[in-house]
Amino acid sequence: MSTIRGARHRARIEVTAAIKDEARKQLAAEGAAKLSLRAVARELGMVSSALYRYFPSRDDLLTALIIDAYDAVGAAAETGLATATTATTAKPDDHVARWTALCSAVRTWALAHPHEYALIFGSPVPGYTAPQDTVQPASRVGQALITIARDAHRSGGIALPPLAEELRPEAHRLTADVAPDLPPAVVAALVAAWAELFGLISFEIFGQFNRVVEARDLFFAQAAARLAHEVGLRHRHAAGTPRGTSPGTLPGTLPGDSAGS
Repeated sequence: MSTIRGARHRARIEVTAAIKDEARKQLAAEGAAKLSLRAVARELGMVSSALYRYFPSRDDLLTALIIDAYDAVGAAAETGLATATTATTAKPDDHVARWTALCSAVRTWALAHPHEYALIFGSPVPGYTAPQDTVQPASRVGQALITIARDAHRSGGIALPPLAEELRPEAHRLTADVAPDLPPAVVAALVAAWAELFGLISFEIFGQFNRVVEARDLFFAQAAARLAHEVGLRHRHAAGTPRGTSPGTLPGTLPGDSAGS
């Protein structure tokens, strides 16, 4: 009996994967707003009633595709970070190098999967509201960026970014929600950098850089490094002193800042 159940489970996995693959083809050809369960079933040679046993509605299928896309870009970010952290050419405390490697991995995935990127970072699908199930997968890239900032903060390799006085209440609220172990100034800068990272990628994916930016690899690398600087990350000298830390300034702070800013 267990053998039969195992075979049925494998068959369900295979059919589910085939449905998703066909749905992704529709996304590429027609866009998410025109995704149709009937069209997917027709292309797979299934009756609609059979497909509904796997995905009861178009929104259920969309949610599965969205979660897959978020997980894929999140995995790319995590792999890029892990590779940079363990690479023999990069020191594990070179947090700028780790940051730029992560950003590059996200961009590489987006360029290779533009329609899936558009599904999660493009125009909202009319009539669709993402359920709570999408929240955790959607946070994976942000969590990877937070990991770098957290490592830098613990090792003294971060300088507090400037934080406007009127923004401090919001920065403290963000910190409580996102990363309570980091200074609010860093968290506010992280949220901005996270948005700017996907803004850069979206401009490239959706054509806003056409006839504007030609050396896009170099342009992106420079922009990603600048985002790292804005968060407070610094390259480190061989002796371990963060670049940009002046004599008499404690690592991880800027003159006039306090650790809780």
